[in-house]
Amino acid sequence: MRALGLDLGAKRIGVALTAGTVATPYEVIDRGRSHKVDHARVAALLEETGATIVVVGLPYSLDGSKGPAARLVEAEVAELDAALDVPVETWDERFSTVTANQSLMAQKMKADARRRVVDKVAAAVLLQSWLDSRQ
Repeated sequence: MRALGLDLGAKRIGVALTAGTVATPYEVIDRGRSHKVDHARVAALLEETGATIVVVGLPYSLDGSKGPAARLVEAEVAELDAALDVPVETWDERFSTVTANQSLMAQKMKADARRRVVDKVAAAVLLQSWLDSRQ
C-alpha cells in the first residue's frame, strides 16, 4: 500500500511517502492562497505517486487533549476528505517536528537548510509512526 503523510503547517505542508514499511520525506508544499489550491496539489501528488490513503498529523497538546491547533487541522482534514478520492486518516504527531529537527541537527545541517526540509522530515516521522502501529 502506498500512503502519503502530511504535516499541515500554516506556511508549508510537509509530505512523506511510503510504498511499504519505510516512510521517506517527499516534498514540501508552500501554502497557496487557499486550502483549495493546496488540496489540488495533494490530489496531484496522489496521482503522481499512486498513494491510496492520506495520513495527516494531528497536533495534540502534550496532555493528549485537542487544542486550537488540533481543531484547525481537524477542520482542514474534513475539507481534504471531501476533496480527495482516497481515505484521509489522522495520526498523533506530537514531537514529530522536534524529532525531525533533532535528527537534522545531528547530521550537522545548518539552520537554513533545516528550514527547507524539516516539514517533509516531520511528515516522514509521523507516517513512520503510523506504519509501525499497523505492524
